[in-house]
Amino acid sequence: MDHRPAYGRVLLKLSGESLMGKLVSGIDHEVVDGITGEIREVADLGVQLGIVIGGGNIFRGLAASAKGMDRTTADYMGMLATVINSLALQNALERRGVSTRVQTAIEMREIAEPFIQRRALRHLEKGRTVIFAAGTGNPYFTTDTAATLRAVEIKADVILKATKVDGVYDRDPLKHADAVMYKKISYTDVLTNNLKVMDATAISMCRDNGLPLVVFNLHKAGNIRRVICGEDVGTVVGG
Repeated sequence: MDHRPAYGRVLLKLSGESLMGKLVSGIDHEVVDGITGEIREVADLGVQLGIVIGGGNIFRGLAASAKGMDRTTADYMGMLATVINSLALQNALERRGVSTRVQTAIEMREIAEPFIQRRALRHLEKGRTVIFAAGTGNPYFTTDTAATLRAVEIKADVILKATKVDGVYDRDPLKHADAVMYKKISYTDVLTNNLKVMDATAISMCRDNGLPLVVFNLHKAGNIRRVICGEDVGTVVGG
């Protein structure tokens, strides 16, 4: 199998839950270490990498608002949770020798740069991994939408959405043993069939900008590198 990258610039979307491992909440540092090891492999291939990570392992804005908290306040708290995760990921990456920058959509200059598109592009061109934190900086938008927005802004070739299943299925494979996985599916079919790949805003933005999306299983070692090298892993959403 060819180990040369199929993409030059990639946006990797990680869920906050992916950092929990078997914990009930918070950050499992062994899991983070495993993920950063795979990211290091990709960086060594010369791939320019942006990362967006959720905050669901620490705080979920939508869940909190359902319990009576003001949605705007809850969403801002969720954005701050993504900053915590981003700093943890940055620290783990830099321990592995991967030059990393965190850029936030909400200014907090003491701990991270504000998001500036041209600066982000410059970091990527210099071989630095850039972690985009605090979502879009606006309530009512998910980190999936933030990932799509940043991917468009940095002119990424593809979004890689890391999940806990192998790809996109016609129904939840964790609940239905007979669920069928798609190898390729169009944006429109994802929206029409209400498949829970990303929220509708994110999928629509991908479609409007012709940005392909690969959904794959993060928990299979080496999958990030395999996807980036163009191997037949996961589900391709596009067209």
